[in-house]
Amino acid sequence: MTAPSSLPPNLQRIVQKFEQIAEPKRRYEYLLWFAKRAPELPEAEQVAKNKVPGCVSQVYVIATLQDGKVTFQGTSDAQITKGLIGMLMEGLNGLTPDEILQLTPDFIQQTGLDVSLTPSRSNGFYNMFQFIQRQVAECLVADSHSNPIPS
Repeated sequence: MTAPSSLPPNLQRIVQKFEQIAEPKRRYEYLLWFAKRAPELPEAEQVAKNKVPGCVSQVYVIATLQDGKVTFQGTSDAQITKGLIGMLMEGLNGLTPDEILQLTPDFIQQTGLDVSLTPSRSNGFYNMFQFIQRQVAECLVADSHSNPIPS
C-alpha cells in the first residue's frame, strides 16, 4: 500500500518509510527517532492551555503561524508519545493552516503503528492530531484579528 499523494510531502515520506518497515520493533525504533529529533518545548510553555487532553501521558504542543506557515514545538513525558508528537510535528511543520485542517489522521493506519500501539496510545495519537488542528484553527482566528482584511 502506498501513501496517497494527498498527503503533504514530508508526511508522505514519513508514511512511506514506515510502510517499508515490516517488524513492529523497528517501527518503534523509527518512532523513537522522532522523539529524539523533536524540537523541545520550553518548560514555561508546558501549561494547561498547551496540554493535549485525553492522553495518559503529559503531552504539550504549541502551534505558531508566521508568514502563512505553521510551526510546532512539543514534548511528552513518555518516549512513545514524544515520538508520535515528533512525527506529527515533522510531518506538518511548514504547511499552511488549510493544508493541516484538511488532513485526516487516517494516515496512521498506513504506518502500521495503529496495530502496534496500545489502545490508549492510539487514542492519544488521535487526541494529539485533533488538538493540533484546534491550535491551527486558533492561530488562524488570532491572525485574522491582528491582520484584518482591509475593506
